[in-house]
Amino acid sequence: VVATLGTTSSCAFDSLDELGDVCRKHDVWLHVDAAYAGSAFICPEYRYLMKGVEKADSFNFNPHKWMLVNFDCSAMWLKQPRWIVDAFNVDPLYLKHDQQGSAPDYRHWQIPLGRRFRSLKLWFVLRLYGVENIQNHIRKQIALAHLFEKLCLDDERFEIYEEVTMGLVCFRLKGSNDINEALLRRINGRGKIHLVPSKVDDVYFLRLAICSRYTEDNDINISWQEVKESAEEVLAE
Repeated sequence: VVATLGTTSSCAFDSLDELGDVCRKHDVWLHVDAAYAGSAFICPEYRYLMKGVEKADSFNFNPHKWMLVNFDCSAMWLKQPRWIVDAFNVDPLYLKHDQQGSAPDYRHWQIPLGRRFRSLKLWFVLRLYGVENIQNHIRKQIALAHLFEKLCLDDERFEIYEEVTMGLVCFRLKGSNDINEALLRRINGRGKIHLVPSKVDDVYFLRLAICSRYTEDNDINISWQEVKESAEEVLAE
């Protein structure tokens, strides 16, 4: 069973507590996909979103998505690594060495025999920024998302589709899917900002994702101005 913390479409969170109990009862492996939102758990105030994580058998998140590490870098934890090692073990005579067994040998943790030194760039980011500055980065981007959320809510023509918990704002014009599709085409066609849509329960909405460490309040205000002007053009047609 794969539980998601921070879905791609709307940044929704599965309940690990509930899923964990079911998986334990039926002896099913529970994997947690926290590819995007996992970086936010460096901040104590967001760890409630992963309540029940101790019931998971594996956990994965991508530091390259929100933790200032360049692509690609994915971190994975395993409660019982031996299950993976037993499945992927590659141990011919020509690969044996004197230090075998003294430390984890990650060639047994994957299908390819070789791997790039991805952990080095993660180490550099941790050394350069430190925990406090990475926390500040996450908190700032979430605050920027809430700024855009407020601008939407202050305009009675718009609505927020999903609760804003991370750096993603899911919003739409009140009305049909067609008018929101037209709004997206108009926004992207103007060429100043680019938004990506999604659809949940047959409801079409637009997604504004705060991604760059250079994003400031002014960028959010400019983005909102683009959305607002595009909406005025679409509604006038």
